[in-house]
Amino acid sequence: MTNDKRQITIIGCGNLNRSDDAVGVIVAQRLQHYLAEHPHRHVQVYDCGTAGMEVMFQARGCKQLIIIDASTTGSEPGAVFKVPGKELEALPEASYNLHDFRWDNALAAGRKIFQNDFPQEVIVYLIEAANLDFGWELSSAVKDSADLVFAEIKAMIESGVSG
Repeated sequence: MTNDKRQITIIGCGNLNRSDDAVGVIVAQRLQHYLAEHPHRHVQVYDCGTAGMEVMFQARGCKQLIIIDASTTGSEPGAVFKVPGKELEALPEASYNLHDFRWDNALAAGRKIFQNDFPQEVIVYLIEAANLDFGWELSSAVKDSADLVFAEIKAMIESGVSG
């Protein structure tokens, strides 16, 4: 790639039809709106929904990758976990269905396939879901945490400092 390659790629994951599972997508959309008004040429934001394969290809060529998604660990709803991507990478199991290829699979497969053209610095923000039922609204605890994650990533973009 050329010298003007993307420095930071931010990817929101989740399902907009399943309440708190949408949190990653919602934060990504908010960041897209922010960047439309305050452009940063070395920052790209993508809504990858539930498409793990898209995560792998959008991450290729950037220096730093940030992923935002919901989690279900049994922790208190709205808890935010900021985890190095290396701790969450998982090679995909054999499957005939690309829907089974998640972002954690994308991290492991992308590193193996793209090698040095895949980001070495990966940060994953996981926000503990309260409700994964069909619906279009975030629970209040998850909404508050989404606001905090948005503000932290926005501050990183504004300062030009990686997290």
